[in-house]
Formats: sequence, C-alpha cells, structure tokens
Amino acid sequence: MKIQGPIGVFDSGYGGLTILKELVKQLPQYDYLYLGDNARAPYGTRSFDTVYHYTLECVEALFAKGCHLVVLACNTASAKALRNIQQLDLPHIAPDKRVLGVIRPTTEVIGTFTESQHIGIFATAGTVASESYLVEIEKFFPKANVHQEACPMWVPLIENGEFDSDGADYFVKKHIEHLLGQAPNIDAVLLGCTHYPLLIKKIRQFLPAHIRIVNQAEIVATSLGDYLRRHPEMDVKCAKNSQRIFYTTDSTEAFDRQSAVFFGQEVKSLHLDLGK
Repeated sequence: MKIQGPIGVFDSGYGGLTILKELVKQLPQYDYLYLGDNARAPYGTRSFDTVYHYTLECVEALFAKGCHLVVLACNTASAKALRNIQQLDLPHIAPDKRVLGVIRPTTEVIGTFTESQHIGIFATAGTVASESYLVEIEKFFPKANVHQEACPMWVPLIENGEFDSDGADYFVKKHIEHLLGQAPNIDAVLLGCTHYPLLIKKIRQFLPAHIRIVNQAEIVATSLGDYLRRHPEMDVKCAKNSQRIFYTTDSTEAFDRQSAVFFGQEVKSLHLDLGK
C-alpha cells in the first residue's frame, strides 16, 4: 500500500479555514494539511487563467507534501480552476490522486433549502462572473431561480478585522438590498465565499428573518465524509492521526494572527516558497 498522507485543503488565503474548521469537527480522525496562498491573494478579482495557474501550482505543492486528496476550499478556485485540473491535468500529472471543490457538493443540495424556488448567492466578483453556481444548480434543481450578488468589499472588510464593526453595516445592507431587489421572494441565501461566515451576524441583522442562510462548510464536510465512504480506495490513503499542519506562501506571523479568527483556535504555520 502506498504511504498514507494528509488531506490537502487549499485556499487563496484565510477563508478556507472556515471549511477546515468544519472538516475537523465532522471528520476529526483525519490528518489535514492546509495551504493558504496569501502572497497572491485575493483570487476573487483575478482572471480565469491566473486563478487556474495559481491553483494548479498549489495543488502540485500539496501533492509533493504527500497529499493524495486535495479539497479546494475556495469558491473562486473551484469555479475557475477545478474542472481544468480534474480533466486536463490530473490524468497526466497524478492519475491516482483526486481534487474536489466546494461548489458541486453545495449545488447538489441547495434546492432543498428553498420553498419559493428562489435562491440568493453572495459571492466574489470572480465566482459570480464564472456562473458556476447557475450552471451546477440547473443540473440538480432545474426549477430553481438563482440570483447572484457580487460583494467586492466583504473580503477586505473581513481581512482588516472590520467584520463586526459599524463600518461594515453599509456594505452588508447595500448588497442584501441589491440581492432582494432582484427577487423579493428569495427564501434561502448561500454565502458563496468561505470568508463570509465571519459576517453572518451582520448579514442576519439586515436579512429578513424568514430567509435561511445556508452553511456551506457543513455541506462540504458532510459531502467529503460521504465521498470517503464511497471511495475506500482513497480513504485508505488518508492518514488518520488527527494531525493539523498549516502552510502559507506569505508571512507566517500575519497568517497565525489572522487564522485564529477563521479557524477558532491558535495556529502555528510554516512558510512555503513556491519558487516563483
């Protein structure tokens, strides 16, 4: 049997830690290796080609660290890079390894959260432009009406520690009003960026009480557990010592300071030089 390795969890920065936090909660027995490409973040405003090349480089780095399975815990990377990596790259560079995203498992169940068949999505400009959610939800819930709203200021607010400040009110209220202006009968909204759970108190403050907020992290963690049960040949390659390792392509001091907010506990990271 091949040497076991951790499950790789990748994000352009800190947001994927909200996914990792839930993975650890639901699947604590596994080893995880987190990589944040903070030196090149944010990905949300970058072109498809740039996000694809950056993401592929980081996936290859995680493979080199012993990961057999990598989760793109980033909506932008899942939207702009996942399909190319799965279809064009893996067959040549690592046919026995797998890369999963966060959009597919979310769209497989999102329709069960709405009665009105009107779903709202808050996301980065890149994820909205990709129309990945529109395409994927159509496959599973063809009767659903999906309404998207790009929120370019939300990630900067969060990363600058303003997610719980009065200064965030204007931008949160503005985008909620824009989204509901598209369809007032929306009754479920997805936070389509892994940073956005940190704004959930503000979102709940301005979002009508009857509208349900869908927790993407819980969906992704449940989906990964199901995937590993259905693919024992991959599960056996995943180490189960409950170890957590964190890498960043930027300052470890800054990463450790910010990560505690997203992950909910102190983090001690290592620097990874991608050599570019």
